[in-house]
Amino acid sequence: MTEPTSNHPPRPPLFPVGRDGRRRIRVSTNPDAIRALTAAVDARIIPDTYVTDGTPVVVEPVSGAGEVTAGDDDVPLPLAASPLRPPLLAALLAEHADVRRPEVDKNGQPLEVEVCPPGPVLAAVLARRSWPGLPVLRRIISTPVLRPDGTLLQAPGYDPATGFYLATKTHLDPVPDHPSRDQVTEARTFLLEKFLRDFPWRTPADRANYLALLVTPIIRPYTRSLSPFGMIEASMPGSGKTILAGCVGLLVGQRVLTWPDSDEELRKAITTVLADQVGVVVFDNLTEGAVIDSAVLARLVTERTWTDRRLGTNAAATYPNDRLWLATGNNLRTGGDMASRTVWVRLDPDCPRPEARTGFSIPHLDTWILDPANQATVLRHLLVLILDWTAHGAPTTTAVPNMRQFTRWAHHLGGFLAHHGIPGFLDNAETTRDLDDDAAEWRAFLTRWHHLHGHKPLTANELRVTAEPEFGTGVDPWAGTFPTTGGGKLLSAKSLGRKLTGQLDRWRGDIVLRSVNDPHDKIRRYWPQRQGDQPTPQKETPQTPQHPT
Repeated sequence: MTEPTSNHPPRPPLFPVGRDGRRRIRVSTNPDAIRALTAAVDARIIPDTYVTDGTPVVVEPVSGAGEVTAGDDDVPLPLAASPLRPPLLAALLAEHADVRRPEVDKNGQPLEVEVCPPGPVLAAVLARRSWPGLPVLRRIISTPVLRPDGTLLQAPGYDPATGFYLATKTHLDPVPDHPSRDQVTEARTFLLEKFLRDFPWRTPADRANYLALLVTPIIRPYTRSLSPFGMIEASMPGSGKTILAGCVGLLVGQRVLTWPDSDEELRKAITTVLADQVGVVVFDNLTEGAVIDSAVLARLVTERTWTDRRLGTNAAATYPNDRLWLATGNNLRTGGDMASRTVWVRLDPDCPRPEARTGFSIPHLDTWILDPANQATVLRHLLVLILDWTAHGAPTTTAVPNMRQFTRWAHHLGGFLAHHGIPGFLDNAETTRDLDDDAAEWRAFLTRWHHLHGHKPLTANELRVTAEPEFGTGVDPWAGTFPTTGGGKLLSAKSLGRKLTGQLDRWRGDIVLRSVNDPHDKIRRYWPQRQGDQPTPQKETPQTPQHPT
């Protein structure tokens, strides 16, 4: 059957192209201009326009970003997604459109005059949140990534399947979906026996953990998993920790931050940096011996989105938490909930002057990696290993420690490393528990408590009395293990009770804190219990403990 023909002439294009290549937009009154310009923006007469969270944005090059001269520099992406605001919209319309308004000349003859739409009109156009004609832009990336279906996004430009815009910094030849055995062998040899060979890994687990962190930003869209906090730590300066962090950031873009003084400052820094299109955020060169114990950071790494008030406004903003978060420093420790949310990469050169070492397979790696051609070499070898893994079904493994919120991440990365015969992934999980400063302090306190008072149930006030300076000879029976304020003073009985309640039934090594509510006086009493001890204390009449002699 043939299609019926129409006697009507074809409808002219809504925004015809003029001789200068710009689209012609005819407007009259302000309401007419709002309608016409809204339709023009939604029809993408301005190139490279997209929509992000209801806001039209334009993808444009960033001028004067500066050359990266060290691994601990910020590494911005070559393109940025700029929200359309009235001034920017006016400039882009002047560049790509010919906005005309009908007028009459001094002789009363009609003519059309090019105009710049007034600010209130442009603001009204941009006030709406629905833009069905604009493609959704989720992120700008600088590195190929695995799509959710397991295929590799490696063609530069916008990818409708993911909403990602790949802005490559250097030429990268296409990587085959099924790399040959020789390509896989070459990639593995380069990465393990050349690129990473000379770092003073404390154990094979540290090298395996680093490779997992290096691959994480590339396969995250496929695994759709939360990733733990990465701690790249060394026994002394000059070990190479900043180079390791910088190698990740140079591939996927990075922001380098200074560790803030408070959780409030950390919250503001997180909100600010999540507005950037970078793949990794690095808290670089923390103070030697610093303890990372932050409720804000612990919440961040276990949430898929981050919601906070935009700085300087009362409006809330929500960002996807799809970054890799790292920290570097010497002899670092963790505390609180960060201990179970951290993957460690530890370096130990075991020599007086690590910076004086020679004989490296890649001399001056810190400057070698700054060359985009060398970055492309590293990236290509990583992609070969990744696509060989997916070509074999992207096998996972459960033969890794349980990581709670990060178990999916551990199963996928463990499977990737096992597929390529790279041993040790997360094998240092038990040994790094000793770097949990909070756990060490509580273990020491409970152990001393058990030594001094055994299983005797004590109220918080009774326990506090045993630590009073005037309670005896002046010798501290607790040997400095009793909890104090930041200023070194004893906690009040009420504050001590809160801290004790917060530790109930949480094992610290081979010892745990138990409690019972006395049915007569309604007061909670506590006692430490070692592994293998009786689960309940002996019944006895509570009394003020005597100072041990």
